[in-house]
Amino acid sequence: MKKRTKKRTQDFKKHIGQVPGTLVYTGKKSDKDFHVECFDFTKEFITESVLLNIEDAVNYKLTDSVTWINVDGLKHIEQIENIGKQYDLHPLVLEDIVNTSQRPKIDEYEGYIFIVLKMLYYDADENIVIEQVSFVLGKNYVLTFQESEGDVFDTIRERLRLANGRIRGLKSDYLMYALIDAVVDNYFSIIEVLGNKIEDLETELFAGQARDNISIEVQQLKREILKVRRAIFPLREIINRIEKAEHPLILKRTITYYRDIYDHLIQVSENIDIYREMIWSLMDMYMTTISNRMNEVMKVLTIMSSIFIPLTFLAGIYGMNFEFIPELRYRYGYFVLLGVMLVMFIALVFYFKRKKWL
Repeated sequence: MKKRTKKRTQDFKKHIGQVPGTLVYTGKKSDKDFHVECFDFTKEFITESVLLNIEDAVNYKLTDSVTWINVDGLKHIEQIENIGKQYDLHPLVLEDIVNTSQRPKIDEYEGYIFIVLKMLYYDADENIVIEQVSFVLGKNYVLTFQESEGDVFDTIRERLRLANGRIRGLKSDYLMYALIDAVVDNYFSIIEVLGNKIEDLETELFAGQARDNISIEVQQLKREILKVRRAIFPLREIINRIEKAEHPLILKRTITYYRDIYDHLIQVSENIDIYREMIWSLMDMYMTTISNRMNEVMKVLTIMSSIFIPLTFLAGIYGMNFEFIPELRYRYGYFVLLGVMLVMFIALVFYFKRKKWL
C-alpha cells in the first residue's frame, strides 16, 4: 500500500514549489521522439509536410490559408517553449500542455482559445489508454499537442487530402470542430467495448458459470468506467461554453456543429451512467450467486442432518449400557432395529422429495 501511495503522489510532487508557468512534463512517455506534422490548405490546394525545424512553424501564422500543426512528444520542453514563443502562448498554457494530468478545460485568451481534453482508446490487450490532447485555436490555425504518435485523427487527415466534405472550404474553427468530433466519435467505440464486457459478465453470472476471479474483473471494469467518466464528463461543459461564449474565433455557422458534439456527449454520458449502474448490479448479482451457492450447500447439509438425527437417536438409545432393556434379549431385535431405521430413512427422503427440498 505504501508503494502505491508513493506512485500516485510522485507526479504531483514535481509541481510543488515551482514558479507558475514552469514547464514540467508529468507523463509516462518520456522516450518518444519529437515529431511535427503540418497541413496547410485552402479549398483549392493542400500542402502536407513534416517540420524538421520548429522555427518553420511561424511561417504559417499569418498566411491566408488554414494550418493544422500537430506536435507529438511533450517530453521535449525546449521545443514546446519555442512553439509557444512563436505563437505568443501564455506560460500557463504551455504548463498545462505538458501537464498530462490536467483536467479537461477551456480557457479564452486574446487571439486564441486553449482547450484540453482526453483521447481514449484500447490497446491490443483491450486495456484502456487515456492520452491528453491540447488544442490551440487561432484565427487561421489549429495547434494540437500529443504525448506520442498515433491518434484518432486519421479520418481527418484523409478528408483533408481528398477534400471530402466541407473541411477544406471552411475556417480553422470548423477544423477544430472536426478534430474534437473525431475524439468524441471514438468515445462510442470505447462505450461499445465496455458494454460488451458488461454483457459477457452478466451472461456468465446468469448462466451460473462464474469463475473465481470474476469479482476482480468486475472491480477492474468498474475502475475503467470511472476513468472514462472522469475523462468525458467535463467535455460537456467545454462544448457548452463554446456554444454560449460568442467568441470571434467561433463563427455562428459553426456553432450548430458544436451543438451536435454536445448531443453526442449527452448520449455517451447517459450510456456511461447506465453501465455504471449495471456494474453495481453485477457486483450485487455476484454476491447473490455466492450466497445462493452457500445456501445450497447448507441446504444439503441440513437435509442430511435431518435424516440422520432420528437414526442416531435410535442408535443412541440401544447403545446405552443398561442391563434391563427389553429388546436386547429379543432374538431378531437387531434386524428389527435396522429395518425401522431403513424405513425411517426412506420415509424422510420421500418426504423431502415431495416438498422439493431435494
